[in-house]
Amino acid sequence: MSDDSLVISEVSLLGAGCATLSLGARANEFKAHNFTIVDSRKHLPKDHVWGFWFMPWLAKTDKVIRKRWSNWQIISQEKCIRHSSELHPYCALNRNEWIDTCSKQAKKNEVKFTQTLSSKKQFQVIDSRPPPIPKGTMLQHFSGFEIETTVDIFDDKTATLMDFRCDQSLGMHFIYCLPFSKRHALVESTLFSPTIAPQEFYEKAIKNYLNDIMKLDDFSIIRSEAGAIPLAVLKQRDISFTGIGGNGGAIRPSSGYAFSFIQKQVEQIVNMQVPNQPLKVEVPHSQFEISMDKIFLSVIRKNPLLAPLIFTNMAQSLNGDNFACFLSGQANLKIWCKVVLSMPKIPFILALFGIIFKRILK
Repeated sequence: MSDDSLVISEVSLLGAGCATLSLGARANEFKAHNFTIVDSRKHLPKDHVWGFWFMPWLAKTDKVIRKRWSNWQIISQEKCIRHSSELHPYCALNRNEWIDTCSKQAKKNEVKFTQTLSSKKQFQVIDSRPPPIPKGTMLQHFSGFEIETTVDIFDDKTATLMDFRCDQSLGMHFIYCLPFSKRHALVESTLFSPTIAPQEFYEKAIKNYLNDIMKLDDFSIIRSEAGAIPLAVLKQRDISFTGIGGNGGAIRPSSGYAFSFIQKQVEQIVNMQVPNQPLKVEVPHSQFEISMDKIFLSVIRKNPLLAPLIFTNMAQSLNGDNFACFLSGQANLKIWCKVVLSMPKIPFILALFGIIFKRILK
């Protein structure tokens, strides 16, 4: 079929968030689909940092990445597991810089922007608006500060992904520390639990960590960030539309990671496009991964104090490349076997039987 004979299909994208703008930024790669982004918001949400391991589908992020760490660590009271990977470094970028970059590229690609969905019949509507979150859903909720110090205190070559040397009274809790330089870092208090904690809890945890663990009591706060991510398989907001991003199953239930999986989802849309056909949006996680994540979340919900053991054991069983691939949905059978064998057996077996029993009752 020649380009002259192509019929252009008009596609509306609901919401101007990461998923739709990432897709709009690649509109020039679509031969037979035009995009219109529909969003009524006039202001960007508060900025925050997105972290991910670099994978082949993240090549478009290269110029926007703020910092890469080839080394990272997970720490408990008993041990510190360190990983390294030159192939898959841990990366961070600022949400608003990515959104702004994609928005500019989308406009350059002649993507239209409007505040309301046209009343005319649409060829396809792709919906990125967040789905409803059922009460009691497990959440990854966090609050943090980007800080500066007057002395060299941070190891800027190593990201601390989880440090469990903090208050575990409200659920699985760890400190996340991304050092952008020896005097500049993002430090977050992160909880896995169904209930958002009072703001004072996160702030106290961060200050205790800086004072007691980092031996730092003199620092200035540049900015703050906070959020809550559902750790669950959520029902799509409106089944008459095509879901994408968080509304299309992109959030990894066990970790809350979404940015990398959204880019993977967009890459799949680009590669699977067919003229005169609606764009296909796939969930970027296998059914096996989702099933295993459900077991993990059941264990963490019932046994939050096991979290330090679970994560340090898992990290200890893998090398840096394996670990990055596992958290990025690229684990092969060998990696999965290592992870499963590293887990405390009884809690996971009980969780598996509990899930099976629930299915039987349904």
